[in-house]
Formats: sequence, C-alpha cells, structure tokens
Amino acid sequence: MTENFSLDEQRQKARQFFEAHRAPQVLVLANAWDAASAKMFEVCGFRAVATTSAGVANSYGYPDGEKMSRAETLDVVRRIARAVDVPVTADMEAGFGSTSDEVAETARLVLEAGAVGLNLEDGTDDDARPLLAIDEQVERIKAVKRAAENFGVPLLLNARVDVYEKFGADVNDRLAQTVERAKAYLEAGADCVFPIAMDDKDEIAELVRATNNAPINILARHGSLPVSALEKLGVARISFGSIPMRATMATVKQIAQEIQERGTYNFAQGIPTYTELNNYFKK
Repeated sequence: MTENFSLDEQRQKARQFFEAHRAPQVLVLANAWDAASAKMFEVCGFRAVATTSAGVANSYGYPDGEKMSRAETLDVVRRIARAVDVPVTADMEAGFGSTSDEVAETARLVLEAGAVGLNLEDGTDDDARPLLAIDEQVERIKAVKRAAENFGVPLLLNARVDVYEKFGADVNDRLAQTVERAKAYLEAGADCVFPIAMDDKDEIAELVRATNNAPINILARHGSLPVSALEKLGVARISFGSIPMRATMATVKQIAQEIQERGTYNFAQGIPTYTELNNYFKK
C-alpha cells in the first residue's frame, strides 16, 4: 500500500492516466516542482500532474541532471502524490541507474511513492556518446514494465527521445533517428514517446504518422504551436518541463526588484489568501 491511498485507488488513477493518452482531447500537463504548485494545477482543472526534474532539483539547490539523489527526488514525488487526487507522473531523468535492474528499481520506487507514470530519457552526459544505444534503452524499458507488472499497478512509461536535444539542426537525419527510436521503444512496451525539442509542425505530423498514431508528448514553450494546433496534428500529450517553475522565479525576481527599487508592495494584490492555501492541504 502506498502512503495515502490503496493499491486499488492507485490502479484506478493509472487507468485514468492511460485513458487520457487515448482521449480525443489532448492531455495537457503543467509540470509541478512541489506539493503547492501541484495542488494549484489540480485546483485549476488539470487532469493529471507531472513533475519536472529541473524544477525539483533547483528548488532543492541542485542543478538538473541526476545531481539530486534518487531518494530526495522520490520524496518530492511522494509529497505531490499525497497532496493531489489526480494521477501523478514522475520525471526520473535517465532512471538513476547504470543498469536495467537499477532503473527497474527506480520504477518500483516511483510506484511505491504513489505515482502512476514515469519519464525515462535516452540521453547521456557523455559527449562522446550522447545517446544510449537503442538496444540498451529497449532493455531498460522492458525492465521498467516488468517492475510495474510485479508491483501490480500499471505504470505509463513516457520514453523521451533526446535526438533533437543532443544534435543541432545541421544533423539532417534527426527525424529519421527519432522515428527509429520511437518505434523501437513502443515495441519494447513504452506507452508514449517524448521527442524533446522537436518543434516543427511537419516533423511532428510525420512522427505521429510513422508511429501509427501512438501517443506523442510534445514539450511546449514560447513560440511553440498552440494546444489546439498540436491536438489537430494528433499529439496526445503536451508538457512544459521546468518552464512553469522558471516563470514563477521570474515573478519572484519582480517581487524582489519592486521591494528593493521602489519600496512598494503591489505584488501582494490578488494573491491567494493564507486560509485558502492552507485549506488546500486539509484532508
């Protein structure tokens, strides 16, 4: 049993999350970095909550890239899953492990923390080998799915493809490489493909077509196609990574500048009340 609900309730959340990836309406996830941001997204009507590895790491004083420990990261996932009633999916970067068994253990711990989804990326920090070999990532995906089966709760695996993130626009076969990896990951058991940094309308449409309308997750940022346009292309899921957290930090900066430069408090207008926020967490 997870900390705040039964396995049956967790299975129901997992079913809801899986169904949302096949629904006519695109699933939009505004990534959270703590329980308060997750709760606010839920209050505002989001059907599920995703975490952001960079947002979580920065809020704890770490850079992104698995510099924060797995235990600390899972503690944030657990707190978010306890705070909200919607499904939670966890960004666990490359899985906090160098072997498929270690990555599978991360998946088990994600389920134990109360989440029902997992991001798993194929990029590395090695400039000489910026991407894992396809067969290595396939084995990790299979291990994650086995771990979920053994745990007894379906885990939606969002397989991140880092080709566009790692290679510049001068690499002219980025789409072909992404399609190859997407097909392999889906065949291995991945439930959604996340071609991070892919923005081009025609390339997104081709990836959807080439994967037979499998669920595709697009990262939205300033200048990206709007939600309605991505939905028309057949995109199943839209997320924002650390952008909401960074936008919040921009607001914090504006608050600091107002106090320091003008000595005024206009930032305190129109904010949630003390009681309102406290009531969000009374269960």
